[in-house]
Amino acid sequence: MYYTEDHEWVLIEDGGIALVGITDHAQEQLGDIVFIELPEVGQELEQGAEAAVIESVKAASELKAPVSGTVTEVNTVLDGAPETVNEDATGSGWFCRIALSDPSQLDGLMDEATYLASL
Repeated sequence: MYYTEDHEWVLIEDGGIALVGITDHAQEQLGDIVFIELPEVGQELEQGAEAAVIESVKAASELKAPVSGTVTEVNTVLDGAPETVNEDATGSGWFCRIALSDPSQLDGLMDEATYLASL
């Protein structure tokens, strides 16, 4: 698993597909999540650009694309149950899958030890 400074995580699956979400630390900072606007399947994302909007009882925030590529799937469970992110941020609370357009971007992300040390 890879991490960004903005508290997103990336898990590389078979076929160069990146499963993307926010970290447990991020969901704790946001508080109770009440709404998530997911990207569209087929949408092209650039690394660092807004990929999703997250609204919580505390604030509105965004998920920035940790890697560039094409959205291949979104977690539709979050449409009706955004609190899933609070319950399982690095599991069933994933946001989207992205087909990587530049796998070398992973080299600029953090491993878990580095991420945890940055908190």
